[in-house]
Amino acid sequence: MLFAWIPKLAYPIREGEHPQSAFAFGLVLDWARAAGETERAGLLAKRVVELYGKDRGCPIGYEPSGQDFLSPCIAEADLMRRVLPPDRFSAWLSAFLPNLPTDGSAKWLAPGIVTDRSDGKLVHLDGLNLSRAFMLRGIAAGLPKGDRRVRGLLGAADAHAKASLPSVTSEHYEGSHWLGTFAAYLLTDRGLPPALAR
Repeated sequence: MLFAWIPKLAYPIREGEHPQSAFAFGLVLDWARAAGETERAGLLAKRVVELYGKDRGCPIGYEPSGQDFLSPCIAEADLMRRVLPPDRFSAWLSAFLPNLPTDGSAKWLAPGIVTDRSDGKLVHLDGLNLSRAFMLRGIAAGLPKGDRRVRGLLGAADAHAKASLPSVTSEHYEGSHWLGTFAAYLLTDRGLPPALAR
């Protein structure tokens, strides 16, 4: 059913919760490639380029929304590194997130602030921090060796991980029943090429 729907999708779904298409497409691509579903992986990669390939100037400063657990901008970049070779991905990323630091600074993207972990929506921001952390690592892994943006991407990934990994506990059901999946994705380097995993 999914692969019958993908060709019909005229526009990406850009939001910070469940329906977001970039995050879902990244997971599906990882599965299709691992399962040897080359035809399906090829179909999806083609659609990804058609849907996202011309995007420019993602408004990262507008993120996060108050209940996001996914970043529209970061998830899209993490998806595109899966379908473009490093040199083309580097050029695409320069247009998509043109203000990424080249001095190693991690301050360009602050972690989301969770004000109440017992609130089922506000705790989404812990998920945002964890998903941003593993996606930022993915973006860095997709760049050519020696790219000056890598240190800033990895620094921001570390800051986001430190902000929310301690919150993956059983204290509040609102977060505990799902945050562990994002933490596992981060800590196991799931989705990264084996040569680039920690």
